Amino acid sequence: MTMNETRYGLRVDLSVPFDTAVARATDALKTQGFGVITTIDIAQTLKQKLNRDFRRYVILGACNPVLAHKALLAEPQIGLMLPCNVVVQAAEGGSTVSIADPKAMFTVVSNPTLVEVANDADARLRRVIAAL
Repeated sequence: MTMNETRYGLRVDLSVPFDTAVARATDALKTQGFGVITTIDIAQTLKQKLNRDFRRYVILGACNPVLAHKALLAEPQIGLMLPCNVVVQAAEGGSTVSIADPKAMFTVVSNPTLVEVANDADARLRRVIAAL
């Protein structure tokens, strides 16, 4: 398993079924203090709204309350960039898990406290990817 980085996120391809990947991602997030506070089922939404089929694809809204609180105290409008999105999608031979890079997201705001929060979140989310 190799972690891939983009300008805005981290990704890992897994040779496990979709449901297993969702469960692993959720469990790994918990070990790093994140809870899944939203789940958006993209396939279901596209089917309902557009009557279009799409591969299994969910966006998990992950929140670490301690980090979110620090960020919100430092920058009240940062809620526009919360929670941290984790995408799990079906892929050939298994599934893919991607996590938004908090450091990339927070670069649009110049606030030293947010740099600290983003660095902490980044380290935790890298451990999540590594645990998958």
